[in-house]
Amino acid sequence: MKKTFQYLKQLKSNNNKEWFNNNRLLYEGSYAEVLELGQHVIDHMNEHDNIETVSVKKSIFRIYRDVRFSKDKTPYKTNWGGFMRRSTAKLRGGYYYQIEPGNSYVAGGFFNPNSQDLLHIRKQISQYSEPLREILNSQKFIEYFGQLHGEQLKTSPRGFEKNNPDLDLLRYKRFILRHHFSDREALNKDFAITIVNGFKQMRPFFDYMSDILTTDLNGVTLLSED
Repeated sequence: MKKTFQYLKQLKSNNNKEWFNNNRLLYEGSYAEVLELGQHVIDHMNEHDNIETVSVKKSIFRIYRDVRFSKDKTPYKTNWGGFMRRSTAKLRGGYYYQIEPGNSYVAGGFFNPNSQDLLHIRKQISQYSEPLREILNSQKFIEYFGQLHGEQLKTSPRGFEKNNPDLDLLRYKRFILRHHFSDREALNKDFAITIVNGFKQMRPFFDYMSDILTTDLNGVTLLSED
């Protein structure tokens, strides 16, 4: 990712359309490098998970910022990001990776669950939180992710008591895992494998969430047999 790091550092110092247009070849070189990385990530992910089929170009976020509702009017992102969803109704969760000098990382989870799914997750956790706590409190999870991230309510969600013993988990509105990489790791020729290994670390959490989202409170599947 050497070309990409060099390009992003320059773009950060020259975040304007004139510089961007005058250095189009640098952008194209970086974009090609990111597409190559993204394709390797997709290929390796499909060896151990069921990933929604999309072209690598559709998996990479555009570098152009949407500034319509932002106070920050700089036109370009200073990072590249890629996103993949798990495929089929049985497998839930999304994978994200970011490439940026000093801020490269993998993230995954449930970024914006709809109100119905969020309520179902909370009911499942309130009924039996131990499996989730075992995942979050495992040494392997703590060493790699530290803790569960995501926006939280300041108080108890509607329909749940303030003295609920699982309130610390029920307050989450988003359920996100994140692990940062050093620049040295990101610049390594095997960075795609490093990203995929990061995603593999998420699997126990993803499999748990997939299970509770596709079964009712009695453990009976909510999915049709077709």
